[in-house]
Parts: sequence; structure tokens; C-alpha cells
Amino acid sequence: MSIAVQANPEKKQQAYQLIAELQNERQEVWSSYCHIAELIPKAANQAVRKKLAQFSEILIDYISLGHFGVCECLFADADSQNPALSSVAKEIYPALSFTTEAAVSFNDKYENDTTATISDDLKQDLSALGESLAKRIDLEDRLCELMLQ
Repeated sequence: MSIAVQANPEKKQQAYQLIAELQNERQEVWSSYCHIAELIPKAANQAVRKKLAQFSEILIDYISLGHFGVCECLFADADSQNPALSSVAKEIYPALSFTTEAAVSFNDKYENDTTATISDDLKQDLSALGESLAKRIDLEDRLCELMLQ
């Protein structure tokens, strides 16, 4: 457990709550992702477009929590308490940022898209996003472990 978390039980509780919230949002994103993937053959359907817009909203909430919540919490504690921990977190951060950019790009393309590109590109874009999210989960898990060291 990090020095800051050991010295401050309130920080420990906050870290556990943040991780639990991240895991809950992650589950919601994957559930919605799988639902969208099942609907791809009907991609031009208005109901699919609505689900896709909802997924984009959930996706951005999840990405924001991981990028800003977990990273900021970790960096604040690491910088002040443990330079080695800070170094590892900063090593992970560029790859995490790359996955954030991929999710934001997906959101920008599909959040309110009403054109035919949804049916043309969705399957490929969703596949690429899924790979990015899988990598992100590994990175977030590493960051969460660091938060609790």
C-alpha cells in the first residue's frame, strides 16, 4: 500500500471507492458495447443510433473517470509520497492517453451521427475500440494496483 494510503485511512477508503466506481463503469461500458455489437447488422435503424448515442455517453463517463479520477489521484499521492511510484505511473500514462484518444474519437464520430457512415464503418470502428478498451483495462488495473501499494 502506498505511503499516503497507509498514513491516511481516509485516502485508503477514497482509493477503494474510486476503484469500485471505475469497475462499475467499466462493466456498464462492456455491457453496452456487447449490446451494440449484437445490433450491428441493423446499424441504420434509428433505435441502434439511439443505443449508440447512449453508449458514447457511457463510454466518455468511463474514460473520464479513469483518465482524470484514477490518474489524478495516483499522481497526487505518488508525486508527494513516492517518486518511484510516480515514475511507474508516468510510464503507463502515455498508453492510457492513447486509449483515451481512441474512445474520444469514437465518441466524436458516433455520438450524434445520423449519416450512412454508421452502417458502413461501425463494425470496424467498434472492433478497434474494443481492442483499445481491452488494453485500457490492463493499464487501469496496473494503476489501481499502484494506488493500493
